[in-house]
Amino acid sequence: MMVPPRSLSSLLALPALAFFLLSANALPHARAASSTAPLKLAVRINSYGFKNIVAADRARIQALQAGGSSSVDATNAVTGYTTDIGVGSPATNYTLLVDTGSSNTWIGANKPYQQTKTSHDTGNQFYVPYGSDGQDYVSGEEYTDTVTLNSDLVISNQSIGVGSASSSVTSGLDGLDGILGVGPVDLTQDTVNNTYEVATVTDNLYTQKTISSEVLGVFFAPASSDDSGGELTFGGYDASKITGDINYVSITSTSPANTYWGIDQSISYGDTVILAETAGIVDTGTTFILIASDAFDKYQSATGATFDESTEMLKISSDQYDQLSSLYFTTGGVTYELTPNAQIWPRSLNTDIRGTTDSIYLIIGSTGSSSGSGLDFVNGYCFLERFYSVYDTTNSRVGFATTAYTDATTN
Repeated sequence: MMVPPRSLSSLLALPALAFFLLSANALPHARAASSTAPLKLAVRINSYGFKNIVAADRARIQALQAGGSSSVDATNAVTGYTTDIGVGSPATNYTLLVDTGSSNTWIGANKPYQQTKTSHDTGNQFYVPYGSDGQDYVSGEEYTDTVTLNSDLVISNQSIGVGSASSSVTSGLDGLDGILGVGPVDLTQDTVNNTYEVATVTDNLYTQKTISSEVLGVFFAPASSDDSGGELTFGGYDASKITGDINYVSITSTSPANTYWGIDQSISYGDTVILAETAGIVDTGTTFILIASDAFDKYQSATGATFDESTEMLKISSDQYDQLSSLYFTTGGVTYELTPNAQIWPRSLNTDIRGTTDSIYLIIGSTGSSSGSGLDFVNGYCFLERFYSVYDTTNSRVGFATTAYTDATTN
């Protein structure tokens, strides 16, 4: 049975290498539709470095393939994005990791919760597991309180977990105060006792009429570009960021991809189909573009790439780069071309992944399982920095459009 996301997976975790300033185009009742409300996020780099990008991406996809609620390990990402939010009135500021793979919001990992006149103890307990094995978790007491994302995005009576016990989750956050969960509401099922589902921050932005529609537009610029940032638009999309029409495709009916922002898609390298139409997902929490292992083998063979031990990425020579063909992603009857330059890691950032400055690394990785899993690809950040994406909860669909960076040669 199709299980489309019932809330906006706001997809705020943006894998890149610099601090970005993103803005949320909020559409509150009392404001003009063209008004914008800035929402600052900062990239956070885990101390163990970038060597594990491929392994972290693969662990994420394998957890998603398992299809369990709250199954993505939020603390195992190589890069993660944080945001400062206010809780209470007057507000206390907390720095939270933004996680698209879980949907509960909780604090208490570092700074203690400060109760105010808007705090309400529900008497319920919460328990959120992280990771596919259930070994990592956070638990504590549920409150409802006022949450301020910015002056134009204020939520009343938002469920907040106040963590009192955890495993390695707290230490993995490395001084952060908790997690802002922005995944589908389905992932909150059975995380709070006496409650079937917990309304996410995006659910409440819509039901409290702060935004007029459950649509989210996401624009990224390549990390290697002069404008290495992006924009998040709540309630619609920013037409100034696209160079063509938004083309939509319905959420796939294939499980487990249909639990997330899943679509049906085929992929060709030049004229050769390397992955027949199958189900996968669109996910900013994944850095690279991951494809099923059999498709990955075809891609490696076609490009002549070799496996590089130091980065765990595919590597090609300058001559092979000159011969590199485009990748073509076809979904909803529309084909999107990923140019040769878009298929390589930014060379100016090679040393950040423990690569050599003059090498050329490919951003296509393997899911670690063959096609037919129900989640055979991930269009991650390296795809989304080339195409504008729209996440339409109301109509259960995902949209893409070209941007000024679709054909950029900044890498």
